[in-house]
Amino acid sequence: MADELNLVEKSRIMDSTAIKRALRRLSTEIVESNHGAEELYIVGIRRRGVPLAERVVNKIEAIEGHRPLYGILDITLYRDDLSTVGANPIVNRTELEHDIDGKIVVLVDDVLYTGRTIRAAMDQLMDFGRPKKVQLAVLIDRGTEHRELPIQADFVGKKVPTKQTEIIKVMLKEFDDVEAVGIFEKP
Repeated sequence: MADELNLVEKSRIMDSTAIKRALRRLSTEIVESNHGAEELYIVGIRRRGVPLAERVVNKIEAIEGHRPLYGILDITLYRDDLSTVGANPIVNRTELEHDIDGKIVVLVDDVLYTGRTIRAAMDQLMDFGRPKKVQLAVLIDRGTEHRELPIQADFVGKKVPTKQTEIIKVMLKEFDDVEAVGIFEKP
């Protein structure tokens, strides 16, 4: 986290209004692609995927008049880089209160980069059952040139090709003082 304090913002690529528009579009695309919300189970990936997933659930409920199932995954123990996270990683609860068997699970995350977070989320999800289908919705997709695994999003708020040295930071009111997405670099 000390490095985060030294980051310099190069550009602001989304403001609060753009985030709202992207989430509205994502929610509509999810409903249209799945012919409604009856079988949907929206699952946020901790940390910033959780408030994004909550917003998607609320928007789908407004569109369909039916609230889809909602859950939270904490992938900490499923990460393939757990040894680099630290000796005592902070593990939060995974909250999947409903059976995922036969459901269309839509994983929601803030940024798709290497694909490793999504791989860990799918590994954990499969420990809970066998969904009918798993889809991925992300606010930002950094492009396939950084992908380390064959993973791509079904629903994308904004595609932002970046350099390896750049960092995309999604800032949400639930965690940050501002609602925006920026491209940052170390000075």
